[in-house]
Amino acid sequence: MLLSGAPAAGGVEAQNTYTLLISPKHPVPGGTIRVLAAGETDIEDARIVVNGPSGPLEPGKNKDGGGPPFWRSAEFRLGPEGDYTVSLVERRKTVRSLEVSVSSAAPPRKPTNAVWENERAWGRDAEALYSAWIDALFHDADERSSWPALHEVTRDPERNILHNRLGLGEDDPAGRTAVVMDPDCADNPFYLRAYFAWKLGLPFGFHECDRGRIDRAPRTGRWTTNTSPAGKANPVQAFNSFLRNVMNTIHSGTARTRLEDDGSDYYPMPLTRQALRPGVVYADPYGHTLVIVRWVAQSGDRPGALLAVDAQPDGTVGIKRFWKGNFLFTTSEVIGEPGFKAFRPIVMDGGRPRLLKNEEIAADPGYGDLSLQQKKMESAAFYETMERLINPKPLDPETAFRDLFQALHEQLIVRVESVANGESYMKAHPGAVVPMPGNAAAVFQAGGLWEDYSTPNRDMRLLIAMDTLLDFPDRIVRSPGSYKLPKRKTPEEVKKDLEALARKWAAEMSITYVRSNGTSQALTIEDILNRKDAFEMGYNPNDGIEVRWGAPEGSPELAACRRRAPSGQQEKMRSLRSWFRKRLHPPT
Repeated sequence: MLLSGAPAAGGVEAQNTYTLLISPKHPVPGGTIRVLAAGETDIEDARIVVNGPSGPLEPGKNKDGGGPPFWRSAEFRLGPEGDYTVSLVERRKTVRSLEVSVSSAAPPRKPTNAVWENERAWGRDAEALYSAWIDALFHDADERSSWPALHEVTRDPERNILHNRLGLGEDDPAGRTAVVMDPDCADNPFYLRAYFAWKLGLPFGFHECDRGRIDRAPRTGRWTTNTSPAGKANPVQAFNSFLRNVMNTIHSGTARTRLEDDGSDYYPMPLTRQALRPGVVYADPYGHTLVIVRWVAQSGDRPGALLAVDAQPDGTVGIKRFWKGNFLFTTSEVIGEPGFKAFRPIVMDGGRPRLLKNEEIAADPGYGDLSLQQKKMESAAFYETMERLINPKPLDPETAFRDLFQALHEQLIVRVESVANGESYMKAHPGAVVPMPGNAAAVFQAGGLWEDYSTPNRDMRLLIAMDTLLDFPDRIVRSPGSYKLPKRKTPEEVKKDLEALARKWAAEMSITYVRSNGTSQALTIEDILNRKDAFEMGYNPNDGIEVRWGAPEGSPELAACRRRAPSGQQEKMRSLRSWFRKRLHPPT
């Protein structure tokens, strides 16, 4: 159940336009309903009101989020059967309202051969709700937040406004069937979009896609939609089976099709605060994908942040902040075209789903946000543009530098868990050797155990993160106008101050990993930076954990190591080291 207002021309809101969503789809007496309101203008002064046969209901838990889109949610405990009115009220004026029938009678289930039927098409209202739902799903999460699987997030009724919306117990793990979602990074955006579309009866589709070549971007092939034959009578089982089909089809090349491609699953966005909303996907040049979940506004001396969620090969999902260490961007020597992209809208044409072409998206009053701005964009221009969006006011150098240290520290903490997962597997399978791909590019893109437990992609990002941190004091000298420098200090003096702070912070911040003999090993960021080059060879799960953390030869730390990668694999790694030195993945 949702209600939307009419969009203004050109994709720009000229007045307050809000959309309401009610969950569950069929409320019952005495049950709980969740209401989500989303719109293009701030609804800080608005409140959600529900009136029933016995009068107004007391709101329970409330949440809200800054936009765009701006949103607010509230819970209500229903009374007896009857007709209820859900309203969004702003300064005593009802902005939007929706009639809801509450009944204990189970609604008839329509027979269907499809995975799910389409009840409406995508448009501004559905997109606003999708963004708001993503924001609400990860609303209080930060860079330390992670979950073993995506379904661990959606099964949390405190997070998921759509929890059990269909009344099938679909998000209740104690039930007979429940939605299972354990995507990798490429699948993750599709899983989120499919889950939302299933809950609201919206069309959804995905393409087969090749991986492209260095001289040609990936190309799409056959399109599969939710109207495909389900193959299973139980709707939850049918949805799970559909997701497995998504997993078997989507890969790292899917998000890197040409920006002008009219038949791709994504279309390119402009680098503006209005366009980069929760739900927008970031495709990096080497196949990693993330989904924007929230903007944190710059406030006083506190830096702003852009947060995203990604998934790892083992199904773990976690929050990442935007910075060079997590969001790689280059248009040189890469396969396909990276950048921020949104799901291509699907409309209903003669009762059949159809993707909008780029020209239609650009002209559609509900969208109008297609842009080729990122095509062949220089890396420096990309990061400068994003920094201005995240921090519109120049930061003082110390605050900006401290923020980089914290971002690197968070990245190292995530690596502790990733490397420990590989170590746990190897200890559980003594004598086993994880096969290493022979092709250089495949080392970064292979599946199976290598993908699950090796870390070449993550370590490449870690090395770039270290470079960014170490370069920052010199950046102040190169671009002093980008920062709010202290009065009566030259850029060179500020650089010296920052270098002193770097030594202090590097000695204070640390991580701890468990060595092969079960003892704990603490490493400061200073230790990590001093052994930075070792991370060019630290991604192989067949090496002991001490090697993967760069323990120096002959050190007491390395003495506990009981496992090394086979000599043939070490030779392959040495041949790849030049790519790590260049901070580039080898092309296929």
